[in-house]
Amino acid sequence: MARVNHSEPRSQPASSPGTSLGPTGATALSEAFDGRPGVMDRRGRALRDLRISVTDRCNFRCTYCMPAEVFGRDYAFLPHTEVLTYEEIRRLAAIAVDLGVRKLRITGGEPLVRKSLPDLIAMLAVLRAPDGAAADLTLTTNGSALRGLARPLADAGLRRITVSLDSLDDATFRRMNGVDFPVSRVLDGIAAAREAGLDPIKVNMVVKRGENEDSVVPMARWARAEGLVLRYIEYMDVGTANGWRLDDVVSAADIVGMIDGEMPLEPVAATYRGEVANRWGYRDGSGEIGVIASVSQPFCGDCTRARRSAEGKLYTCLFSATGTDLRGPLRDGASDEDVRAILERVWNDRTDQYSELRTEATSHLPRVEMFVIHHSSTGVENSWTGSAAPNRSSWINALPGRTGGGYIQSCPKGPSGDEGTEITSRGPCSGPVASGASLPGRDEPPCSSPGWSPGGT
Repeated sequence: MARVNHSEPRSQPASSPGTSLGPTGATALSEAFDGRPGVMDRRGRALRDLRISVTDRCNFRCTYCMPAEVFGRDYAFLPHTEVLTYEEIRRLAAIAVDLGVRKLRITGGEPLVRKSLPDLIAMLAVLRAPDGAAADLTLTTNGSALRGLARPLADAGLRRITVSLDSLDDATFRRMNGVDFPVSRVLDGIAAAREAGLDPIKVNMVVKRGENEDSVVPMARWARAEGLVLRYIEYMDVGTANGWRLDDVVSAADIVGMIDGEMPLEPVAATYRGEVANRWGYRDGSGEIGVIASVSQPFCGDCTRARRSAEGKLYTCLFSATGTDLRGPLRDGASDEDVRAILERVWNDRTDQYSELRTEATSHLPRVEMFVIHHSSTGVENSWTGSAAPNRSSWINALPGRTGGGYIQSCPKGPSGDEGTEITSRGPCSGPVASGASLPGRDEPPCSSPGWSPGGT
């Protein structure tokens, strides 16, 4: 049997002819990218995907995202008043869908710590594009609260879900999540998602050399047997807090080679232009894997994703240092047309291509932290060229919200939300305390740290 060429370039479906890029970028709502109307950036890429962060808080402290030594008990998260309400989130999403966005992904932090999240899902599930098509609504979670929330989320209109799971080995998983959380509870959450009818269920595994590369093949065996879609993610230099080094990256070629040695693979064509993962199918037809190879095989040229942080900043690249404020205009009375114009301008001006320019040196340059825009501007070139990067420790200390006060040392039991999930204390924790009454759609657990978990102890 012929062996797989592990370095084979990604295969993309045929697309419409490109557009000529003038000094001000492509015309809004062009069909040049994939034959569908959409707003275009300076490199001819359409805006198709919007990642929506609903909170910057998380109950895990994963070493590659929110390491506990940086995001400890003195870290101040966003005050409730600075987080977008569900009504504000829906309004921005509706404008984005009208501009050609086809996929809405709910992220965090950990999105399931946001109170009454099914209410937001119900508000987004009814959105329709100008042609009447429903947006592809999905959610990425660490799975810790899925047992109590999978059914309410499905009933509200969520159709599919992605769960982050970095190893089936309990000791490895507990170490990587930073809070000693057992893998069995995430597996139970995946089972709950399946019982609720969420389909497909995708699983994301970040692979870091020296941490969990020995879990690559066992994870593939498990996902194949369970009928789950497994996506491996190369360890990326997102944010500045995870101490990223190129030597820690296990490349896509190495990952595919490990699996192909036991379970022969063959490349699978992308299903649409701009698909993130390189897809590989098992030769016996028993399923597939994907590899997101941002480091070794950058896909900037077809990136169609924007990210909106919990406080309402729009980022046009996962590696951006700054975002464009949308909350201010929303709360200052801007019309939908005004907000639409901002979105169009920001995307029209976009030139991001960080992963194509990445070197060992760029890992020390300022970037937004991962938990703010993913799990949540200007072009990334403008954010780092022409000046020396700040010292890593000084950048961390200057992060927004890192204030030294406005937090508490312990959390009482939180109220049960409408979804029936209770926030319980498991020891000391910290987080901001909002003053005054909570606003609709903005209620969250009283704090967020490794000391508590959703859904009980």
